[in-house]
Amino acid sequence: MTVGFRISKGLIVWGAVLALAISMFFAPFTKKAEASVSWGQEVTEVAKRYMGTPYKWGGTTAKGFDASGYTQFVYKKSAAKISLPRISKDQYKVGESVAKKDLKEGDLVFFKTNGKDVSFVGIYLGKNKFIAVTTSKGVSVQSMDTKYWKDSYVGAKRVLKQ
Repeated sequence: MTVGFRISKGLIVWGAVLALAISMFFAPFTKKAEASVSWGQEVTEVAKRYMGTPYKWGGTTAKGFDASGYTQFVYKKSAAKISLPRISKDQYKVGESVAKKDLKEGDLVFFKTNGKDVSFVGIYLGKNKFIAVTTSKGVSVQSMDTKYWKDSYVGAKRVLKQ
């Protein structure tokens, strides 16, 4: 013996309309998931993918970088798709100058490591840290609080959209 159960199409339609009305009524009270990544976060996430990549004089690829080759590579590879000049001295000429106290993730930080003019660049991570390529550690995180970086700091530039 089979038992059948029948619902009219009209009842199904009214049930759907009622469910939709209820969901629309409560929608303003529910939290929406919002995951917005800034351009700075995007650039630094790409930069971190290359941690440990060795230093290579004149290097501009993931096989080995010099400081400005690294920043040029990261900015171009990121979703920002920004083309930076090849050398740090020329990278320092682009973007908007940023005071040290106003640094944001993804800003370029510049140093005078040759004692004369801008000769080194890194990407600011936040909390007084930046990521860059050094001859001894390759791509690594550095602290701007160390005496060496404090003494050689020149300035910062913002080339990312805000």
